[in-house]
Amino acid sequence: MVALVAGTDLLDEVLQAAAVAGCEVERVVDVPALRGHWHTAPAVVVDPEGAKACVDEALPRRPGVLLVATGPPDPADWPCAVELGVERVIDVSAGPDGLRTALADLVEAPHEGGRVLAVLGGCGGAGASVLATAVGQAVLLRGRRALLVDCDPLGGGLDLALGAEAESGVRWPEVELSGGRVPASALRTALPWVSRGGGTLSFLSCSRSGPDPAPQAVAAVVEAGRRAGESVVCDVPRQLPPAACAALDRADLAVLVVPAEVRACAAARRVADQVAARGVGLHAVVRAPGPGGIRPVEVAEAVGVPLLTAMRAEPRLPAALDHGRFPLRTRGPLAKAAREVLSALDATVPLRHRHVRGPDHRAPVGGG
Repeated sequence: MVALVAGTDLLDEVLQAAAVAGCEVERVVDVPALRGHWHTAPAVVVDPEGAKACVDEALPRRPGVLLVATGPPDPADWPCAVELGVERVIDVSAGPDGLRTALADLVEAPHEGGRVLAVLGGCGGAGASVLATAVGQAVLLRGRRALLVDCDPLGGGLDLALGAEAESGVRWPEVELSGGRVPASALRTALPWVSRGGGTLSFLSCSRSGPDPAPQAVAAVVEAGRRAGESVVCDVPRQLPPAACAALDRADLAVLVVPAEVRACAAARRVADQVAARGVGLHAVVRAPGPGGIRPVEVAEAVGVPLLTAMRAEPRLPAALDHGRFPLRTRGPLAKAAREVLSALDATVPLRHRHVRGPDHRAPVGGG
């Protein structure tokens, strides 16, 4: 992080907040010294005078800029803040938490943030957990970071679906969170993970025993993954208990896995109605063909949601899963459907956008 802050007291506040957030600070004394860091520093902190000097020197807009002051911002400061692309204006006299949180978020997170996917089954045995795991694998194969979050305590554990039950790391019963902000770096250290090439897939699985995940804990974990720029994939049970809703309400995209069967369509319609009531965009992934020859587009129409893709059965998949071998492949119906879901997720506009806040300049960064 680089700081262009003149006042001694204000600079001390910035340095203390940075120390708590775990980021190093390089102080610069003027805009020419700042210019060399402008495009590379993960975060830039300026005071009102520094912001004006940056505008006078025609520095371009960039993400990750904070404007700090020792009191409520002067209305005259806002044009410079907008010109620079300032993401937050922070009054340090209101307390240290706002600056500490903002610095930690900016330093550890890519500027665009990650996206959150919720995968639900339209009926029992639809295959939502398998698709969620396959999407996580698709992120891994693209050399990116994914976080797979198990929100279904009755599903047997996603570590079993991954064939990774022997991997060391915490599961939900060992996670003690009451909400609030969770550092993504701490989460990565605690969770089990698998890697391939340049990609990493971390996972937080339910256990075969122990307490279920709490809604506040699910929200904190999902938001940590989002801030870190990861693709967060949540396996959400169709009964929608509070913990599942905490993930669903944060989803940029939700998909409903539906077998091409009449009873499955009827059951999935009820799930779709509950999801729609929460204002979450839902698309269908149809397992076809079914025994009665129902076409995927007819399944989607019966459920009342748009069709995202359809996938055929893979005869060898159930046996592979029973033997703890999740297929890590780029071909086959499951891998193809997972790639299409991931592409749809990447194309969504994220729910959370950082922007300059007007009069409510002390509103918290992040979600709830």
